[in-house]
Amino acid sequence: MNPTAQTLPEKAWALFKRLWASVEFKLVLAWLFVVIATALLDSNHTYWNDPKGSSELIIRRTVLLGFFALGSAIIIISGGIDLSSGSVIALSATVFGSLLILLDPNGFRDGHLSRLAVVLAMGGTITVGAMIGTLHAWLITRIGLPPFIATLATLVGLRSFGRGLTPTVTTGGKSQIDFPDKLLRDALKDVTTMSIVFIVFAILLWFLMSRTVTGRHLHAMGGNEQAAKLSGIRTDRLKWLAYVLGAVSASIVGMISFADDGSAKPDIMARGYELNAIAASVIGGCSLQGGVGTIPGTILGCLFLRTVIDAVSKVVGSGADVYEGMIVGIVVVLAVTFSQRGQKAIVNRYFNNAIGWSIIPVLSILAGLLMLLFFGKQTWYTPAHAIVAGLVVGGLLVARGVWETLSEKKS
Repeated sequence: MNPTAQTLPEKAWALFKRLWASVEFKLVLAWLFVVIATALLDSNHTYWNDPKGSSELIIRRTVLLGFFALGSAIIIISGGIDLSSGSVIALSATVFGSLLILLDPNGFRDGHLSRLAVVLAMGGTITVGAMIGTLHAWLITRIGLPPFIATLATLVGLRSFGRGLTPTVTTGGKSQIDFPDKLLRDALKDVTTMSIVFIVFAILLWFLMSRTVTGRHLHAMGGNEQAAKLSGIRTDRLKWLAYVLGAVSASIVGMISFADDGSAKPDIMARGYELNAIAASVIGGCSLQGGVGTIPGTILGCLFLRTVIDAVSKVVGSGADVYEGMIVGIVVVLAVTFSQRGQKAIVNRYFNNAIGWSIIPVLSILAGLLMLLFFGKQTWYTPAHAIVAGLVVGGLLVARGVWETLSEKKS
């Protein structure tokens, strides 16, 4: 018998350790936990009573987020950032509607658009997305603007351009463009169609990032751009590719959102979506320092984020959308914190100094307020629950602070 051969339990334990080391496995477990917790806490038991409707809603929102989150993830992996995807979505929806009006005015008015006009409008919208990505790459590589500044400028400028374009192409100077063709609208927003297109899109991006030299170069550039340049990698071209993919993916979402919402309103459409894309990428394992991240991880990050938001809407009930930004912020902080725990250079001591001790009462009060906001409408809730939540969190944090202080003294 080979003494070095592993027993079955040892093989199982080794497999579990490899799985536990992956972001994707942890996200699957976290997602299952959220689903089970929601099913238990939801007083209407929506997941049990309407599993098909609940699944379709989460899939629809995950796919919509997934399209432009994948583009955002590629930009982040390459060492950049894109703050403009929400504005690109709004502008693309406006451009798509405008092109439909210009290419087939009679069909737009009667609600029966010609197939040629639709295809040309889609091609034109995607071309506009590629042009926006090219603009970003030029501002960053030739003008020398930091990615944050370049995309912050287009975040404001593109939405404003869409608002100015809408009254120009619509009759009567309307501030929105209504989707005219009901059959086309139903086809574009169909969950099955959206999902198939998204799967194909995701597979192509996965192949690009995981199985091609270009993908390896994008990772290398994100990890160390100067070293990539010295290795002969044409970083300017790679940045152009990354930002074009990011803008084109947002343009696709713009067309789908136009059909899904039934109108293009550039002033409010997709506002704040860029933060959700960055959040999903970070949750999925992308490092904002660049060089790290995967396509499957980003997809799971989208699924987890949308499921958490849906869970809050089920538990809180009406008005839950008010807390969406707060939820995204909390999830991102937790995701980045736990991702850093795997880096040996990071010392995980949070409460062993003056700032750490002073934040404990703040976090304790926040825990009590979150209990009030999320569960205040439940029949079982009383003010004592918020007080207990705050005290428990405070006690745990104090215990952590004491442990960190003693550990530091011993070391």
